[in-house]
Amino acid sequence: MPRTGSGPAAKKTLIWLGVLFAALALLLGGGSMWSNASWTPKLALDLEGGTQMILAPKVQGGDSQISQEQLDQAVEIIRQRVDGSGVSEAEITTQSGRNVVVSLPGTPTAETRALIQASAAMEFRSVIMGGPGQAPAAETPTPDEALPQPTAEPQNGSDMNWVTPELYKEFESTNCLDPSALEASLEPAPADQPMVACEPGTAGKYILGPVEVPGSMLEDASFGMAQSGQGQSLNEWAVNLDFNREGTEKFRAVSERLLSFGDGSPQNQFAIVLDGQVISAPSMNVLITDGNAQITGQFTQETAKALSEQLKYGALPISFDIQSEQQVSATLGADQLRMGLIAGIIGLILVAVYSLFQYRALGFVTITSLIVAGVLTYLAIAILGWSHNYRLSLAGVAGLIVAIGLTADSFIVYFERIRDELREGRGLVSAVDIGWKRAKRTVLASKAVNLLAAVVLYFVAVGNVRGFAFTLGLTAIADLIVVFMFTHPVMVLLARTKFFGKGHKWSGLDATRLGAVPVYRGAGRLREPAAANANDDAAGSPAPAVKPAGASKAKNKGAAREAERRMTIAERRAAAASGGKDESAKPNEAADKHDSMAGSGRDAEKEGN
Repeated sequence: MPRTGSGPAAKKTLIWLGVLFAALALLLGGGSMWSNASWTPKLALDLEGGTQMILAPKVQGGDSQISQEQLDQAVEIIRQRVDGSGVSEAEITTQSGRNVVVSLPGTPTAETRALIQASAAMEFRSVIMGGPGQAPAAETPTPDEALPQPTAEPQNGSDMNWVTPELYKEFESTNCLDPSALEASLEPAPADQPMVACEPGTAGKYILGPVEVPGSMLEDASFGMAQSGQGQSLNEWAVNLDFNREGTEKFRAVSERLLSFGDGSPQNQFAIVLDGQVISAPSMNVLITDGNAQITGQFTQETAKALSEQLKYGALPISFDIQSEQQVSATLGADQLRMGLIAGIIGLILVAVYSLFQYRALGFVTITSLIVAGVLTYLAIAILGWSHNYRLSLAGVAGLIVAIGLTADSFIVYFERIRDELREGRGLVSAVDIGWKRAKRTVLASKAVNLLAAVVLYFVAVGNVRGFAFTLGLTAIADLIVVFMFTHPVMVLLARTKFFGKGHKWSGLDATRLGAVPVYRGAGRLREPAAANANDDAAGSPAPAVKPAGASKAKNKGAAREAERRMTIAERRAAAASGGKDESAKPNEAADKHDSMAGSGRDAEKEGN
């Protein structure tokens, strides 16, 4: 963050803030032209309505008994899949102890439906044979004498002896372009047997060996730009796999075997199977010994992200069929949203009124800063809705309303620090600089606590509470940006104006009204520590030896009240210990004591003589 203690530096910071706003606006405006980006934030299920799907579980092997643990795990994985690209405010619950009800905002895409239904166990199988997805003409089947004939027991997952005549005929007759073939592939194959599978993305089909690495051994999956062996970034997207210890050993043995077949052979490939379909069948290029594999190919950002989500969230322990699907209306609707926005506007007005009452013209800096923070938050929410499917719920709106007070608190801390420095007798330029050094530590500590609370709440909660936590954390970040890049630079520039710098009575920074005591008192005198006591007069002049009648009344009543209000606990105790005596009497009392002592001395001297 650049220093903003000088006028030119403050102007540069404001320019950078303008560049940030322009970049966000261009990003959102450009996205609205070539994608589904919108200037309007996406709304969650409680404000927009959406689609409700009831999923009926289907246990592998035909067993009708489903344990509660299986159902709970299914609900959690579906939630992770639906929310994988952001906080979409979906509702996933169970019904009648068996069915799973999935309520999604808006209209779910075909990809979202497929992601929810992708429920069979994920598997890693070696490719034995591959070919085009379309079946050959009926009149040209392969003669029986030309069919593959196993000659020995298979030794590994790539062994051709897995291919029996029956399996080859199934492979040859399978038409992956036929939707019925894709439906039939949902039936799980035994893990210790080969299978025929289609790859819908390429319309290819494969004969795959038995499962060699189960999906449960995959710890994590992510996507990003591919990197070379030297760590250099390549201009293509990739999907990264991270296996656990057991999976690392198994995958090392598989990669070593697949490399032996060389490039161009189908047996150089391994297939990732989900729901009986091949979601990817990359070839093996290098020996992988550390369990960290990278899949490259003709990926776009969207396809790499989709594949990584399928891999990351694994598979459901049970499969599901969509039993029913219907549109549902908003549970809260436009009326509640309007009331929430009205509540936010009322809160903003109250903060504005308080700021103007407490800080006069300086309150306009608070109001402007809140507007800047609001615009920044709005742009961020709109962009996140487009890029990460973030949807604003009523709980999120509540988080934004709460953030108004938390954001204004940062400005109040800063302004009070400046006022403290003015009371110490400093000029406004110096007070802004020193006050900022002290205030920013408090602001950073406060926002760190807010962010910590938001992060903890986000990860331990579900549903709408996560939306509240997300907006709370987002506004805390926006608050920091505004305080550092707008509020402080504006104060630096205002301190150099005549209206604020000279302490106009309506500026909110009038040193006289604040009870300031100047450091230099005139006639070569400097301010003494006692001069800052709340019992001094408003002008801060030293107490005379004998105050004239009525001198105890401050010239500026407002300053006197402010000085009394600013007394520390020690000063109040000292005032109470004095017994409430008039301070103007103290010099006379001291003089009387001196005279008495002097008289006693003279008497002693006479007695001595």
